[in-house]
Amino acid sequence: MAQNEQTALEPRKTPVQARAAVTVGAISEATIQVLLSHGADRLTTTRVAKRAGVSVGTLYQYYPNKQSLLFALLEDHLDKVSAAVEAACERARGKPMAEMVKDVVEAFVDAKMARTDISTSLYRIAGDVGGPALVRQTGLRSQKALGAMLETAPDAVLRQEKFAIQMVFAAMAGASRSVLEAGASPAMVRNLRDHLVLLCQSYMAVATQPRRLR
Repeated sequence: MAQNEQTALEPRKTPVQARAAVTVGAISEATIQVLLSHGADRLTTTRVAKRAGVSVGTLYQYYPNKQSLLFALLEDHLDKVSAAVEAACERARGKPMAEMVKDVVEAFVDAKMARTDISTSLYRIAGDVGGPALVRQTGLRSQKALGAMLETAPDAVLRQEKFAIQMVFAAMAGASRSVLEAGASPAMVRNLRDHLVLLCQSYMAVATQPRRLR
């Protein structure tokens, strides 16, 4: 997506006052409710405004159209996942490699699967509202955090670091999407968490070499 196309989907203004923030929060929650109850095809600004308890004119002060509402919802979701990964990476600094991987994978899965119904709905509409560009942006955030964390591992050093980090992130994102598309039952989510930790730990064990003592 071109930069000007993405800009057209972004909110018209950012709430500054507390009252405005409450309004935007209500609109966001209403968008989620309408998306889940009616689907993306039947989601309209009128329905969202009515569910949020605001006028359509008030909604248009922040979001110019339906696509902008969905873009904001997807952006917020991806931001929360990236923030969870960044926080886990910060907490895991200095731990052994295997523990680092476990902490980060679990944080990613927990954030992504906190509301599987929302995650699934957002995957379905992502391609229509700038999803690929947002995924790239937030993915780079997560990969940067992973790289900074892994540099502090006391027991191993990554070979081909940049590529290895891309593979770990791709495994987390791809496996999570596969589970969401398959229905994401509670049992599937539990298995995803455990098996993805094992997958990433095994990969990292092969993709690293022992850290030499100085």
